[in-house]
Amino acid sequence: MSDYIINLRKIVGHTPLLQVGASVIVEDRQGRILLQKRSDNKCWGYAGGSVELDEKVEDTAKRELLEETGLVANNLELFGVFSGKELHYVYPNGDEVSNIDIVYICKDYSGSLLPQKSEVDELKFFHKNCIPENLSPPIKNILLKYIEETIKK
Repeated sequence: MSDYIINLRKIVGHTPLLQVGASVIVEDRQGRILLQKRSDNKCWGYAGGSVELDEKVEDTAKRELLEETGLVANNLELFGVFSGKELHYVYPNGDEVSNIDIVYICKDYSGSLLPQKSEVDELKFFHKNCIPENLSPPIKNILLKYIEETIKK
């Protein structure tokens, strides 16, 4: 969690916050998608997190990918900007957010998988037709949209 959000939470508690995040859907050469099993809700999702004050969104995406997976994004492609009621979420600790998620695709990356111990229980590549059912609620529709769009191509 970003220092900015941590400091806001000290003031507002669990009150809903508008949270801007940047995320990365990693796809390998076999067309598989990298997902991480989150430590907080035990659901699967892609790498991502909150934008820090004055941070470029692309830098947030690259930072979060490196922190959570050990991978370096050599190239990012914008997939879309997502918001609305589907991205409203209450974390297991009671913190409530209305997310705006700027999602990138990364097919050009380097490094070795190394899960961030504090946030990630497991990292695994999944074939698009074998995605786990227990996807983290705020990212579920976004990931399924990506899979649907790439299968059509």
